[in-house]
Amino acid sequence: MIDLLSAVLIIVGLFFYFAGTVGLLRLPDTLCRLHAVTKADNLGLGLLVFGLLLQLNDPFSMLKLLLIWVLVLGASAAGGQLIARHVQHERGESR
Repeated sequence: MIDLLSAVLIIVGLFFYFAGTVGLLRLPDTLCRLHAVTKADNLGLGLLVFGLLLQLNDPFSMLKLLLIWVLVLGASAAGGQLIARHVQHERGESR
């Protein structure tokens, strides 16, 4: 049962990665693309991590996997903010 749940979480996570990639390729402007990629990839990574956590027995490995997820979430948020500010600056918009 745990293997099935793990497989479902991983497959759904991969679907969100695919949806983010499609959004990146098909949406019209930078901010829409940024929104699609950050939301979909963060959710996809979370589902992948939880699917993989179900397969691990070692608490240290689980902690490392969760730490990687948290660090990627932080990097994604910071990178998205920097890109959005740059786009606004290039367009001449105020904050």
